[in-house]
Amino acid sequence: MAQATQEFGEWPLKRLMTEVCGSGHKSADDLTRAQATEAFERILAGEPDHTTLGAFWLANRWKRNTPEELGAYTDVMCERVEYAEPDCDPVDCGANYDGKGRTAILGVAAGCVAAAAGTPIVVHSGDRVPTQKQDAYKHVLDELGVATELTPRDSAAMVDETGFGFYYQPAFNPAIDDLFERRDMMGVRTFVNTIETIANPAGASTHLGSFYHLAFAKKVTDTFVASEFHDLDRVLMFQGMEGYDDVRPGYTKVAEWDADGGDGEPTFDDFEIETAEYGMDLESEDLEVEDVAVDSATITEAVLSGEREGDFADAVALNAALRIYAGEDADSIDEGLTLACEAIDDGSAAAVLEDLRAF
Repeated sequence: MAQATQEFGEWPLKRLMTEVCGSGHKSADDLTRAQATEAFERILAGEPDHTTLGAFWLANRWKRNTPEELGAYTDVMCERVEYAEPDCDPVDCGANYDGKGRTAILGVAAGCVAAAAGTPIVVHSGDRVPTQKQDAYKHVLDELGVATELTPRDSAAMVDETGFGFYYQPAFNPAIDDLFERRDMMGVRTFVNTIETIANPAGASTHLGSFYHLAFAKKVTDTFVASEFHDLDRVLMFQGMEGYDDVRPGYTKVAEWDADGGDGEPTFDDFEIETAEYGMDLESEDLEVEDVAVDSATITEAVLSGEREGDFADAVALNAALRIYAGEDADSIDEGLTLACEAIDDGSAAAVLEDLRAF
């Protein structure tokens, strides 16, 4: 990264560590918005010493970031994102960029099905992002022969032409991509792993994501509220396999936030679903694969063509239903599932994949 040439305020990271957030997870104080903003501006400018940067990231991890801090970090990032909005309003799917290592990535297949049913979908990822550096959306699409290293403008055109679009982090979010080496040397996730998933490069009004624990879903929605850049209408999140945006089989929590949920006020609700009630009667182990990128691509093609039935086909249909419901193109998950199955059965989902390959 280039060294800083800009002027900063009174809060270098070393001072923040000494006076605010570096005293341990029980006694550390939270940063103000101004402090968090200056800290991340310094980081993106390459100003902090590498040791100090690592200590700051670790202190943030220990004490756990507040939505106000994450909102400030998000806004500093978004000022540097190259946005390209398609003519349609897609559902933004923000899966963990560092990927999955055991179970199939179903979001490409589910996104194609949702797109065929009338709900445009956007996904985004980098390439072997720290800390896990495992398979993500890009790698499945590469195996399918779909172009991934696109400019943001081309990504927006892909959404409008096919109903499904991929945005490549180094192209639309180069400031975060420039942190790759420092993040890799950390060995643990930092707040960057959280905020990069909510960059929303297509400027969508709806975000779909995942969580391990419900409290994280609430923190993400509160971060969107705290962000001065984002202005979302709707967020849907669920418990995902390996933290990805593939719904976990079994008894699963779903969180739903609406900016105007009634009386002009935001609402946050959560509810439970039993995936078996939607045809996904299996265990997480049933979705394990040996080579995540290659096997996920093979599964995607087989499910969309109607050549594969059973566990993976059921899981793809339900994940598509959640995307259709998130986009408010269905009033319920049940209705979304009906639309998803129709899109697979009539061949329109397979046609989306062919359009992607031809793009």
